[in-house]
Amino acid sequence: MAQTKEEQLKKAYAATLQRLDRIRNHLDTRPRSGRLAGKVAIITGCGSLTGIGRATALQFAHEGVKHLYVCDIDDENLPSLKETITKRYPDVQCTAIASDAADEASVTSIIDAAIADNGHLDIFFANAARATGAPISATDVDDLETTHHINVTSCFLACKHASAAMLKTHPTHKPEPSGSIIMTASVAGLRSGAGSVDYSASKAAVVSLAQTTAWQLQRTNVRVNAVCPGLIETGMTLPTFEMARERGTAGKIGQLNPTARYGVAAEIANAVTFLASDEATYVNGVALPVDGGLQASLPVMPGKFH
Repeated sequence: MAQTKEEQLKKAYAATLQRLDRIRNHLDTRPRSGRLAGKVAIITGCGSLTGIGRATALQFAHEGVKHLYVCDIDDENLPSLKETITKRYPDVQCTAIASDAADEASVTSIIDAAIADNGHLDIFFANAARATGAPISATDVDDLETTHHINVTSCFLACKHASAAMLKTHPTHKPEPSGSIIMTASVAGLRSGAGSVDYSASKAAVVSLAQTTAWQLQRTNVRVNAVCPGLIETGMTLPTFEMARERGTAGKIGQLNPTARYGVAAEIANAVTFLASDEATYVNGVALPVDGGLQASLPVMPGKFH
């Protein structure tokens, strides 16, 4: 007997969940390549247990980063992240710091510590962010300014101070200036319709900041890029996913992109790791969508063309 459309969707969703579980746990089976060997990295926004910052920290450690600084204004989950990294990867030095990514003194303090400890800084991933999720009618000026402060000021401070630190050389570990600054933007900053006004406007500013800073840092060998996630299951988006699961509509999440699913934090971490590595030495000033094809296409109508 032929399956009904509902049965087909349930089967497809079950397969998607299995695929996402494999992606989340890919580090368990992936050999360590040493892509980031010898590098010193700072990551902000590492506090969420299911977030992009935490996933990227684990990926950086897996790829052999020498010294990793994991930071968040809420340090509740940082000790467990540090413990996980040091147990899995005893060759990686991990330092956890409670820090406000949008506070200049905090940012310069972390960067100064990295230079003092290691003599050089190679990677800065500016990932701290917030969103109200409210429509424009329910968004006030304080909401807009707070989101802009956290999402944009944090990236500005990373660009300004990390780039200066990356110009410093080390006679043994870093003979010439170089570095990679990556900032978390969003597809909401590339196209309208995705995200609240405060969030979307701030992420558009992050894209512009990455491109402008890359141009201003020309000839320095310091690269600046933005990664633009689509719909990703993280702590920030968890309420949306929980609501859909309660309603029994979780299988429909992410169906508007050609990949026909949502993404997980490990998939953004893969993109960030590429941009941080020497594999991306000619990638500069880019806003890289990691969204299942959403940004490059019209919304997909399931079953319309096949």
